[in-house]
Amino acid sequence: MNGVLIIDKPSGLTSHDVVNRARRILGERSIGHLGTLDPMATGILPLVVGSYTRLAQFYLNSEKKYEGTVRFGFSTDTYDAEGEATSEAKEVALHREAAETLAAKFRGVIEQHPPPFSAKKIKGVPAYKLARKHNEVVLKPVQVEIKELEIVSVEGDRLRFRARVGSGTYMRSVAHDMGRDMGCGAHLESLRRTAVAEFTLDEAVALDDLARQAGNCPIDSGADLFFHPRKLLPHFPSVAADEQTAARIRDGRPVNLPELSRARQVKVFSGQRNLIAIATRVAGSLFHAKIVLSAS
Repeated sequence: MNGVLIIDKPSGLTSHDVVNRARRILGERSIGHLGTLDPMATGILPLVVGSYTRLAQFYLNSEKKYEGTVRFGFSTDTYDAEGEATSEAKEVALHREAAETLAAKFRGVIEQHPPPFSAKKIKGVPAYKLARKHNEVVLKPVQVEIKELEIVSVEGDRLRFRARVGSGTYMRSVAHDMGRDMGCGAHLESLRRTAVAEFTLDEAVALDDLARQAGNCPIDSGADLFFHPRKLLPHFPSVAADEQTAARIRDGRPVNLPELSRARQVKVFSGQRNLIAIATRVAGSLFHAKIVLSAS
């Protein structure tokens, strides 16, 4: 079974929990995810199944979209609603104009400190493991890009937002830093991821629905539940390979492919849905498979 499955993650599960449940439902051991989502958060969690786990390398710097709520008045140790309060609660009444001025500070390329409860490593140890033991966690700031940050509404002590961000951006840190700048503390009350790269909620399936469908009949990678392989990596052109060319690709030999563009990398298909390789241009129309995804 090879493919990409878009899960609408429920709150309360870790990304690894989702992977484990999908393994049991599909009866497939080789499953990974494209970008960790916090347990509290919901939304898009793309799963790569079978040989498609090799595609993960192309999604390391994927853009993501979110919508959520920041609550002002106190901060927490996890920077979200699941943590312990780290500041005294204050009465806060936000105003739209002040919220817009605040949001403007976080748009563009900024320096951001990752949350202490995160998977960032300190001398090989994940920061969250140190934080759980109440050890001091000092993480170096990293450069991230917040491409869009829209204030949807402001009501009382809560600010609803939509955001489009580059890889490595923590919306928990954005919420925490907003509270710091306002002088009243804040934390991320809710978060929903609405897109990762080309994957959106329109193609997502709930874990419970996946389990029900699997209970009714065996699921294979040709099922409608799976993201259509032609829509993967849309910035790579698609080329078709005949049987002889496909055999050479699987044997690891360079091949001549139609020059649809001067793209450095292309998706190679045998048939409509059978993605057999991602190939890299050597010279002219000569390509060599960077990864092979299909053995037959």
